[in-house]
Amino acid sequence: MRETVSAEDVRALRRFNRYFTRRIGVLDDRYLGQDRPLGEARLLFELGGGVSLRELRNRLGLDAGYLSRMVRALEAQGLVRVSVPAEDSRLRVAELTPAGRAEVEEQNRRADALAEGLLGGLDERQRDELTAAIGAAERLLRLAGITVESVDGASPDARDCLAGYAADIDQRFPEGFDPAALVRPEEVSGDSGAFLVAYEEGRPVGCGALRLLEPGVGEIRHVWVRPGARRLGLARRILDGLEREAAGRGCAVVRLDTHAVLTEAQSMYRACGYEEIPRYDDNVYAAHWFEKRLRAFPKPLP
Repeated sequence: MRETVSAEDVRALRRFNRYFTRRIGVLDDRYLGQDRPLGEARLLFELGGGVSLRELRNRLGLDAGYLSRMVRALEAQGLVRVSVPAEDSRLRVAELTPAGRAEVEEQNRRADALAEGLLGGLDERQRDELTAAIGAAERLLRLAGITVESVDGASPDARDCLAGYAADIDQRFPEGFDPAALVRPEEVSGDSGAFLVAYEEGRPVGCGALRLLEPGVGEIRHVWVRPGARRLGLARRILDGLEREAAGRGCAVVRLDTHAVLTEAQSMYRACGYEEIPRYDDNVYAAHWFEKRLRAFPKPLP
């Protein structure tokens, strides 16, 4: 459920976008003084050691035809080469040529000089303040760009996230973790429950599961976020989505358990209104059990 956004918030973000893009010359056909627009310069930067065009489309949100035209133009200039990997003939992988790497190095040098010039007008305290503000803005904008979607519990993205979850906690639990303890697809699909996956730029970066224990009571399982997407507030968003799924399915109560070493998870649950209760299951990995009463019954996620 999306919050209502004020007109002033919208104007503030657009005002900042206009100011910053003007200052760094985004609209200039010679971005950073080089003979190419920002779109091509950004594409060269993203290629790194090689990446598939499919991944580039997802990462940059580009139309397939537009991306292909840019890649062909850079290829014609000798900056990019495109190949088909032997292991998957359906993919086309683009990588920088030596000339392309040299241009990206020069691009980085000029971008650093531009940033240094902008920051040079501030004293040390002001630079620290700006750096902290940029960090907060980046975190919040990343969170805003992540979507949380309901998927089938047997889907590849669901199983991939659960595999990541299992590997993660296997390293953290002193006794290790047996993947056989993961929820089964049929427990978190259809009328039996729900499985949520968080996506950032088309890639699954987190998950959470809901299964129905009995009429009116749901259980939340396997709330997890990939290391690269942590400290954004994403786990709370997934938890909120699972609570809304439970409420939309007629649950008045949700329960969950957690391991003793997962102190950050315990803190999050308490902060989100969960209260510790006596043991309610036979999960061998659990040391704390929680419950929360749901007050509203919003519709489930689409």
